[in-house]
Amino acid sequence: MARILAFGAFLKNAACLLNTDVPEAPIWSAVHGDLSDPAACFALSESIQSLLAQVDHRIDAVAHDLHPDFFSTHLALQVAQEHQVAAVAVQHHHAHIASVVAEHGVTHPVLGLALDGVGLGTDGLAWGSEVLLVNGEHFERVGHLLPLALPGGDVAAREPWRMAAAALHACGKTEQIVPRLGPAVGEQAARTIATMLQRGINCPATTAAGRWFDAAAGLLGLSVRQEMEAQAAIALEQAAARWLQTHTLETRPDDWCITKDGQIDLRPLFASWLGKDQPSEPAEVDEAAARFHLTLADALTSHTASVAKTHGIHDVALGGGCFFNRILTQRIVSQLERAGLSVMQTKHLSCGDAGLAMGQAWVAARGVTTACCKKQERNRPVAPME
Repeated sequence: MARILAFGAFLKNAACLLNTDVPEAPIWSAVHGDLSDPAACFALSESIQSLLAQVDHRIDAVAHDLHPDFFSTHLALQVAQEHQVAAVAVQHHHAHIASVVAEHGVTHPVLGLALDGVGLGTDGLAWGSEVLLVNGEHFERVGHLLPLALPGGDVAAREPWRMAAAALHACGKTEQIVPRLGPAVGEQAARTIATMLQRGINCPATTAAGRWFDAAAGLLGLSVRQEMEAQAAIALEQAAARWLQTHTLETRPDDWCITKDGQIDLRPLFASWLGKDQPSEPAEVDEAAARFHLTLADALTSHTASVAKTHGIHDVALGGGCFFNRILTQRIVSQLERAGLSVMQTKHLSCGDAGLAMGQAWVAARGVTTACCKKQERNRPVAPME
């Protein structure tokens, strides 16, 4: 038996206590909210003490996000030191897939498709559209969306026009940033971002699916600045839904490509919006939004199915906040099943960050169990030779 205390994500934080003897019945804290809020940090601290009290402060390990600067990470390291137990850092998207695997009780290797807005990757960059080969506490990154620049850093996640500018730059159309985006945000602001992109100033890279949604919404004129999380993505989904209610749509294979190192490139689709036939009328924008959803799904599932065949894997787990999007989810599930793969999604947990702690605990538990088994093997008496 192992008791693992997991400290959850930065956004929509919730903590979890997992007893490996009864993995189907983890003990959850309340959802505290985003840890940028001091009140949420205080609530997490209180919840951790409450969870510890339920097991008389006897735990075997703590699990936390890979990001070293989160309050949850600092708190986890403090608790680990106080209780003299291991602290296990779990990569964000690995945890998303592990949450699904834990709910389904799967122990064999699976492929995971993790789609969301951000999570620190093992290379120090912002991930968010990851194809992962997951085997217990180990994972391998075997695919992701082409990276986009984040002009201005985190502020770009709140201002889709910046991601539209990043997409224009990625398509080799930097000169279009000012004339396309200047009327909405001001010529000086657009010119500044164009210069930042050209010079690579404060433009970290991200592979997040959420930022590609923002870029599409920005280019199609559906969102300039967001007043709430995922506002641009919701507007894009609503536009797509309007089109798909009365139309069918076939994706074009030349709207995306996959590089030899597993990068999924949607620039051909975006480039098709930048010529003389750029979407401008409401119906054209809705059709383009629908095409974005279906193209993204088809590109991701094509690569996932190819990797599954290479590795002889039959099961694919889906995790991350982008799977709240019904159009994207239904298309991905149908395409994976058409390829002969079995699809797993969360059953009772949130597919987003509120359910992440379960995956953190599951990964840490596998590591603790493996370490214990190895220790027992080393300490086993050697039978005398006859």
